[in-house]
Amino acid sequence: MKILIVNFSDMEGGAARAAYRLHTSLLKEDIDCQMLVLRKRSEDDTVIGPTSIARKFTAKLQSIINTFPLKHYDCKDEFSASFSPSFQIVEKINKLNPDLVHLHWINAGFLKIEDLKKIKAPIVWSLHDMWAFTGGCHYADTCVSYTANCGNCPVLNSIKENDLSRDIFKRKQKIFFEINNLTIVGLSKWLETCAKSSTLFKNREVVNLPNPIDTSVFKPFAKEEARSLLGLPKKKKLILFGAMSATSNPRKGFIELKSALKNLQNRDIEFLVFGSDQPKDPQEFDFKTHYLGQLNTDISLVKLYSAADVVIVPSLQENLSNVILESLSCGTPVVGFKIGGNSDMIEHKINGYLAEPYETDDLAHGIEWVLNHENSKEISKMARDKVLKNFDSKLVAKKYIELYNKNIEKKTTGSY
Repeated sequence: MKILIVNFSDMEGGAARAAYRLHTSLLKEDIDCQMLVLRKRSEDDTVIGPTSIARKFTAKLQSIINTFPLKHYDCKDEFSASFSPSFQIVEKINKLNPDLVHLHWINAGFLKIEDLKKIKAPIVWSLHDMWAFTGGCHYADTCVSYTANCGNCPVLNSIKENDLSRDIFKRKQKIFFEINNLTIVGLSKWLETCAKSSTLFKNREVVNLPNPIDTSVFKPFAKEEARSLLGLPKKKKLILFGAMSATSNPRKGFIELKSALKNLQNRDIEFLVFGSDQPKDPQEFDFKTHYLGQLNTDISLVKLYSAADVVIVPSLQENLSNVILESLSCGTPVVGFKIGGNSDMIEHKINGYLAEPYETDDLAHGIEWVLNHENSKEISKMARDKVLKNFDSKLVAKKYIELYNKNIEKKTTGSY
């Protein structure tokens, strides 16, 4: 079996980290697997990226060109038009001649919608957000127009029915109709449900399979030693928050988190933020805040999760958070809103706390519940056990292999 995983990058962003983890998990199961990316950051020989200076320049140009259609709109959130040409990416895919192509995050000018039908091998497509079945937004918030035909797009701040989102939706509808060998993977149960209710995928096979995590890497590390290595206080309760653009992306919930932190009764705490450098005008709290910036290695992340008493993921919309998965695997409980894929990982008052959506008082209550719990070792054990039973890379890789075999067999028998 020869598998090709296709993602914009191998290291940059949550989707990249998840896709690369699946890639390495498959290699450990003796699967012939390669990864094709537009932006390569690793030294892994099994990852294929642009090599020439000209091709690297073209890759940057693709991302820029893809934003041109948005210049006519007051876009308030993540939106991808799939506008720029793919510059022979499909030709590269077909030349590699895989038995199956596993798509992940293909935006920022990586793959144009129209090029998907040119892929000769069966396609499995893992959804890291909602983009595949919307008119271009990555998260639809309260909008459900993807169950109809998009238009009047709130992300674009558009009041026109025949706007860019309607145009992209129609393009997808036409192309997807022409692709027979396509299976959709909702990484969370929430996204699986959304995809099944969408106009574009309601008649497709949609399954739920999660991201894998290597539990031999992400595992508990001695708390005092972790704090000592990171220069953090040993006697304080440490609250950890982190994400890409952690403090600047409204969807990550930093505003809601600030409100919750102000409501905490326990003041013998310190606050840790990773994924963002200290802003020019940092938020003032009644306790010390540490801005840790970007952490680029799994080892540093393991130490940070292990140093914390609780991790907060206050996202307003979330698929299957790497932060939650990594934290639980390290035995650190997580508090978040009961939204998206959070409940796939967080079991309320067992390995963490699920607050009522956007209720900051309840989010604060959840933080207090974890910090004041009489048996923190039991919560930690339950956090780790949840990941071992449901998300361990060896277990998840085997499920993906089963899915691949099923789809390759369909092509062989012509049963699409």
